[in-house]
Amino acid sequence: MTSAPIDGYLDLDRATYEAIIAHAQSDPHFEVCGMLAIDRGQVVRHYQIPNAERSATFFRMDSTAMKRPWMEIEDNDWGMVIYHSHTHTEAYPSPTDIKEAAHTPGAVYLIVSLQDADAPVIRGFDIIDGKVTERILYVDGEEAPAGRR
Repeated sequence: MTSAPIDGYLDLDRATYEAIIAHAQSDPHFEVCGMLAIDRGQVVRHYQIPNAERSATFFRMDSTAMKRPWMEIEDNDWGMVIYHSHTHTEAYPSPTDIKEAAHTPGAVYLIVSLQDADAPVIRGFDIIDGKVTERILYVDGEEAPAGRR
């Protein structure tokens, strides 16, 4: 498993955590994607955004579907979490994920791995200027399973 320095955390409520996993499992052969709006450390909105690429190895949020959530997050000065799934690989940013992160500076990234279909894993990352730093993910205050780091 690929590791990165750990610096920070992200605490999700159980309903959001389970909804992200359910979203990934709803279309396990293709990457899914979405956004979370964060206000004062709490998830205030969860947006499932269609993957315009409909690909097993790449995601691009549908620009029409993401317009309203993007504006709502900006208008309310909320934090942004971007998530997507990896259908057959670990929950770690791919070279493409790292390159694409330059378009959304300041966002936190969650990756859901369905590599082990019976035990999905979500890991969180900051990706700044091509440097990947992991965040420890908590669910309702307890560390979430992340597999080996």
